[in-house]
Amino acid sequence: MGLFSARLSAKAMVPLCRQLSTTYNAGIPILRALDLVADQTRDRAARDVLRRMRDRITAGSGLGDAARAEATYFPPIFVELLAAGEVGGRLDVMLGDLADYYEDRLALQRKIAGALAYPAFQLFLAWHLGTFALGLVRGLDLNARHSAFSTYIHSYVRFQAIAWLCCAAVFAACIVLARLGIFKWIVGWITTFVWPLAPITRWFGLARFFRALSLLIGSGVSITACIERAAANVVNPYMRRDLVRAVPLVREGASLANAFQASRSLTRTAHEMLAVGEESGNLEGALQKVAEYHAAQGEHAVKLATKVGNVLVTLMVATVVGYVVISFYSNLYGGLLNDL
Repeated sequence: MGLFSARLSAKAMVPLCRQLSTTYNAGIPILRALDLVADQTRDRAARDVLRRMRDRITAGSGLGDAARAEATYFPPIFVELLAAGEVGGRLDVMLGDLADYYEDRLALQRKIAGALAYPAFQLFLAWHLGTFALGLVRGLDLNARHSAFSTYIHSYVRFQAIAWLCCAAVFAACIVLARLGIFKWIVGWITTFVWPLAPITRWFGLARFFRALSLLIGSGVSITACIERAAANVVNPYMRRDLVRAVPLVREGASLANAFQASRSLTRTAHEMLAVGEESGNLEGALQKVAEYHAAQGEHAVKLATKVGNVLVTLMVATVVGYVVISFYSNLYGGLLNDL
């Protein structure tokens, strides 16, 4: 469970889904499986949720209803696939699919975090070392005594403390806006329309949508419900709103390829694969393939954006270093000329 959302993270969902799948496939009843997984999980929120599910099932609720009661903590795709697996008698398949899905998603998140770690470290160093050096060469008297340097250190520490307090205030405001449901629209607008975030958001959003749609269709859920629930799995609210526009057209009898024809989020490849999947009768497999294609394109977009970001950060650091050197020699020779 994160600061910006009450839902369990992918890191918590991976062991939960895999352990549930393993215990259930071993022939252990679902009530006992929930107990075992709850005892083994390290995530306190996940442990409490599983135990509440167990209590509801003991009281007479179905597995899907027990999971739906915890929709605040569980992602929509988890709830819907559990319910579909229970009704269709394919709970073992659904649990295995969910485990694979969250393992792939966590691996992808780690790749993105790894790609962004070095630029973030560069920016961190550039800010602290750059502001320190700039303040030093611009405000320190070269002929002053040691006490002047100590005074500067104190003022620099005070400046950084104020800067970090401002960052903390902004972070706290973001948490409040996230809890109110406003922050996702602000971030969604940035990630939808600002390069290089826009293509990354589109590729990964479509990968999640088609992977969820493939799993839901395979579970036997109605096609309109599949679209709505798969779209709910897309993080970006603007993409989600665009994708669900196909639902009324499908209800009227349009094919998926035609229903999504006006969608601005789908790529040309996605349109073609939808048509191929419907014509061949293997829609589930086609959706899985198109999800893999978009995930691969998203990883490529992250690598490209990371390279561009590294170049920009390097140029920024070089600019700061050059400015510091120029300021230093300007102060040095300016002081010498004044002495003459």
